[in-house]
Amino acid sequence: MRPDDSAKQKQTGTTSDDRSADATSAVRRVGRHRADPPRRGGVLASTPVRAALATGVTCCLGVAVFAGTRQADQHREPMREALADRAAVAAEAEQRASRSLDRSPAVPVTVSPSPTATPSATQKPKPRPKPSRPKPVAGLNQRQMDNAKIIVDVGVSMKVPRRGLVVAVATAMQESTLLNYASGVLPESQNYPHQAIGWDHDSVGLFQQRPSSGWGTVRDLMRPAYAARAFYEALLEVPGWQDMSVTAAAQAVQISAFPDAYAQHEDRATTVVEALT
Repeated sequence: MRPDDSAKQKQTGTTSDDRSADATSAVRRVGRHRADPPRRGGVLASTPVRAALATGVTCCLGVAVFAGTRQADQHREPMREALADRAAVAAEAEQRASRSLDRSPAVPVTVSPSPTATPSATQKPKPRPKPSRPKPVAGLNQRQMDNAKIIVDVGVSMKVPRRGLVVAVATAMQESTLLNYASGVLPESQNYPHQAIGWDHDSVGLFQQRPSSGWGTVRDLMRPAYAARAFYEALLEVPGWQDMSVTAAAQAVQISAFPDAYAQHEDRATTVVEALT
């Protein structure tokens, strides 16, 4: 071996020891004294970051809850105002009722009118005014004037000319003085309304018509309206009666024993007819 080789060997040996020592140191650092390996998860795995995220989420939830509560309060605000107004009105009404005897409603009440005012079913119709009785004229009393009105009204309803009305009234003036007569000879006639009693055979009523002569039944002839109609029907059958005098026309119907007696009543009968038509 050369001298220089021994020197190299020494140097080489020293180098080997150093490498061995370095290797051992490296192993120790990696082995028992090695540092902790890095944790998985990166930045989100660190505690400060997670705390910051939790704080942010909590803040967001708080803002959402606050916004929802604010919106609900806005919806409840009109209701609260209405309730407050009602409470104020009720309190004012209670104070007014306690101060006085006035019991009028606190809030004015308006009542809509009914659509159609109709009379109640239980409402009785107003009675018609009774026609006024005709005022007596031509020296007649009220009963005589009432009978004359019946005679004129029947003639008007039958459309008898005015001349025929005068003939009928003049005839009743002569025959019964315009009173509804019953007959003492016919006791039945006294069962019906009457104003006087006569004894001229079986003659009854305003025109002293006789049931035995075919003028009608006693009951019918005691009704002034029926007696007047019977007279007009007989008068209208007399040919040319309108051209006759009152006496002649009346006698043609009545066949009286005193034919000239009717003429004396013509003027008064005319006055009565004028007053009733």
